[in-house]
Amino acid sequence: MENLNHSPILEVAWRKFAQYDATSVKRTAAYTRLRQWIAIFGLLATLFAILTTIYPESFSEIGEFILKILLISSPIIASLLAAFANKFFATGDWLISRAGAEETLKDIYMYRTILQKNPKRREWLEKNLTKIQRSVYRGMNGELVMEAFKGEVPPLPRFNPKYPNSDSGFHDLTGDEYFSFRLENELNWHIKKVNQKQNERTRLQLLILASGAAGAILAALGGPFTLWVALAASLTTTLLGWQELKNLDLVVRNYSKVIMELTIISDHWKNLEAEERTDTEFYKMVKSTEEILWSRNVEYIKAMQEALQESNLDEEARLINRIIDEQRDADRRLKQSFEDSIVGMVTEKLDEGHETLRETFEEALNNLAEEASSEIVQAELAAMREALQEFTERIAEKLGLSTSLETIAEDYREVEISGQTPQGVLNNLLSRYPKTNEIKG
Repeated sequence: MENLNHSPILEVAWRKFAQYDATSVKRTAAYTRLRQWIAIFGLLATLFAILTTIYPESFSEIGEFILKILLISSPIIASLLAAFANKFFATGDWLISRAGAEETLKDIYMYRTILQKNPKRREWLEKNLTKIQRSVYRGMNGELVMEAFKGEVPPLPRFNPKYPNSDSGFHDLTGDEYFSFRLENELNWHIKKVNQKQNERTRLQLLILASGAAGAILAALGGPFTLWVALAASLTTTLLGWQELKNLDLVVRNYSKVIMELTIISDHWKNLEAEERTDTEFYKMVKSTEEILWSRNVEYIKAMQEALQESNLDEEARLINRIIDEQRDADRRLKQSFEDSIVGMVTEKLDEGHETLRETFEEALNNLAEEASSEIVQAELAAMREALQEFTERIAEKLGLSTSLETIAEDYREVEISGQTPQGVLNNLLSRYPKTNEIKG
């Protein structure tokens, strides 16, 4: 029996629920605080603009400087926060994790009630947990960023072990236990919440009416009060935006419907005699209750997602987005100007180098030409030719070649030297050719 033991799959399921639930609560609180600060800085921007316009002389130079800094920084901070929220909260991931938590909780109670006699219920719950986790992963755009739950399960305060009759979270439930732990608990929670939401809606409506009335009164007074109408209008707009974001009208109606349906089921179960509270009635109560709670969850998430889409933060983030875009354009222009300057400078230097090299080369050629045509160079060249000729003649005279060669040439002027020349003539010619002391071979 799994009734008294902690089923491993239930342990896994409760930890999944606690993880999704904690993530949803944490992210919801973070988003709510962020939207509050965006609204505050938006109002402050209007306030500082009015103070700067009306009372510039009432402040010292330091005070006036600080006021101008606040005037400039307030809309920038508001736009920066809006851009941050639009970047990291636009998907409504806290709604996705809330859906995962509620669906996991529904399957846990189905496991512990209707399926308690089914031998394949562990396999069924495991498959459903896998399906839920994949749905959450897809809903969060493939970024399953959430901290692991490290506390005790079932998580507090939903299950408090201090009370002896509280739900352990692991044992199979009877009809009366389910009625007490699940149905009545959810009914009481919704009754409490619907009253809180109604009070919040009433306060918000009163603030909107008061802000609108204040703007009308300031406009009627005129004079120095005219500029303060802008602050009243800004406050009214902010409150209306907050009302749309919270979607309190739909939440109150949604919770009221759940209260009505759960009350009907509760009254029917209470009206049954002990012998009439059969498994059929038990399972019918479970099925109806879980369908109502899941339908409420689906409608709530759908409504909040629509409110999130309508409350687009792009408009509020337009200032910082424009600054970022212009900075990117300025960076591109600066980079392009750097490249143009470098290319222009290199091209200019190369042109200067080419021109200098050409002028130098031409100058060198001109110098050579001038030097070559000068009287001194021509005289030196003539002297060199004469010296070379004299040197050749002295060598020839020294070796006795000049006269001998001239005599041989004169004697054999009529003789044609060829392959038909008689051998005797050739031998005679070779014998008369002057001998030298050079080593042959």
